Amino acid sequence: MPRSAKVKPMTAEERKVIFASSLGTVFEWYDFYLYGSLAAIIAKQFFSGLDDGSAFIFALLAFAAGFIVRPFGAIVFGRLGDLIGRKYTFLVTIMLMGVSTFVVGILPNYASIGVAAPVILIALRLLQGLALGGEYGGAATYVAEHAPHGRRGAYTSWIQTTATLGLFLSLLVILLARELTGSNFEVWGWRIPFVLSLALLGVSVWIRLSMNESPAFKKMKEQGRLSKAPLTESFGQWKNLKIVLLALFGLVAGQAVVWYTGQFYALFYLTQVLKVDAMHANLLIAAALVIGTPFFVIFGTLSDKIGRKVIIMGGLLLAVVTYIPNTPVSVFNALTHFANPALEKAMIASPATITADLNECSFQFNPTGTAKFISSCDIAKQVMAANSASYATIPGAAGSTAIVKIGDTEIAAYSAKGLAVDAIRTKDVEFRNAIRNALNEAGYPAKANPDEISYIPVLLLLVYLLILVTMVYGPIAAMLVEMFPTRIRYTSMSLPYHIGNGWFGGLLPTISFALVAQNGNIYYGLWYPIIIAAVTLVIGTLFIRETRDVDIYAND
Repeated sequence: MPRSAKVKPMTAEERKVIFASSLGTVFEWYDFYLYGSLAAIIAKQFFSGLDDGSAFIFALLAFAAGFIVRPFGAIVFGRLGDLIGRKYTFLVTIMLMGVSTFVVGILPNYASIGVAAPVILIALRLLQGLALGGEYGGAATYVAEHAPHGRRGAYTSWIQTTATLGLFLSLLVILLARELTGSNFEVWGWRIPFVLSLALLGVSVWIRLSMNESPAFKKMKEQGRLSKAPLTESFGQWKNLKIVLLALFGLVAGQAVVWYTGQFYALFYLTQVLKVDAMHANLLIAAALVIGTPFFVIFGTLSDKIGRKVIIMGGLLLAVVTYIPNTPVSVFNALTHFANPALEKAMIASPATITADLNECSFQFNPTGTAKFISSCDIAKQVMAANSASYATIPGAAGSTAIVKIGDTEIAAYSAKGLAVDAIRTKDVEFRNAIRNALNEAGYPAKANPDEISYIPVLLLLVYLLILVTMVYGPIAAMLVEMFPTRIRYTSMSLPYHIGNGWFGGLLPTISFALVAQNGNIYYGLWYPIIIAAVTLVIGTLFIRETRDVDIYAND
């Protein structure tokens, strides 16, 4: 369609396609994000046989498991989508997701059935990841193949809103469940959002049964031009594999870390690092989602006019510049200043250090929750990280016991080597209390004071983070669709998308948490998204071509 041609208004059938695809995908994201929002409670319910720190990390692993398996879902369901059609693959993924989520809501906890509880829980997370791996590529492909030329960015941008709307819906239902169940929320009230997914599943299946198959897929099927081996064509031929790799490293990896930093890590940072209570943090994130979500459609539509690449690369550039800590434009330093000013003042007025034998300091990454850190250095780092207290590590004498210094107060850590369990427990309580008392005296708050939070600036900062998300994410579905031919589109675009978002993005909270614990600086975890986004910015700028004028049927 020439660019000068008048753009026709959206037809009723096109509106139905977008609504049906988007609504079902919103429900899938709702199901998937419930776990992340309730990870701390689920840790207590299903990993209660472990200590608190290990249980939380184990719960994060179960959260990550859903992301790790997503590329395998992309392969399985992408292949089905290219072989048998978009519509029927949609039905399978939504049922798999909905049933898995409902079962989490009725699954007995660790106290009831022991180790079977976390094993079944992680299995359900894996099924959710498989389902989500087949969902996005199908939704984006289905909508794009219904969209007129020159409107693909606008049409597919509605699919891009679904992850954010799913997160918003999950937060809203969790807040309502908290209000309705009060003190019982952590006992049984947390199950309500999961059980409700059964109703959402019924609505989603009904909607998807009313959908028609993609006209592009139907035409190729009628002409006998469907791919007989979409996996081989997508990944076994260099001409297509090269595009898959460029899509991953020149687009999706950077988009993924910006997305998860702006939404999930922002919530994690508010609650776990700045110690803002869950209610206020969730309300702030929810408000930012309401304000920011329309920008997915704005940037998707704009990409039809000025191009996809310039918007995505612009978002990556802004993210890299404003994520860098301790600069005048650092957004996370600003969040600390406005959300927990007492913590910011304490870190400046009473800096903390740990002096230790560096040979006894391990990397604080414990994804299985089974490793036990017993050196005095590791114990000191764990306790300081748990209190969101930044510290510098100073090399100490070989074999020396770690010394924590907070302001003018020095506290000797302890080594658990050779100690009985009861003795370790006693020393741990004494050490943690001593650290907390010293932090209190130095002005380090145990929790953010709600009266000292500057809510409007915090909200504006969260909206800014979300706008970065909309810049990198709004146009990307159209761009990925335009990079691959119809016969292998579902398979080819799904894999790089889910490797990028499942691995680079989904593991961001766990990796960033480990980096903070290892380095001691509460901002150090940001270097992970900064580096990934910067690499993607360079590769995308140099090697990705603009696609908005591509005829998506030309090579079929």
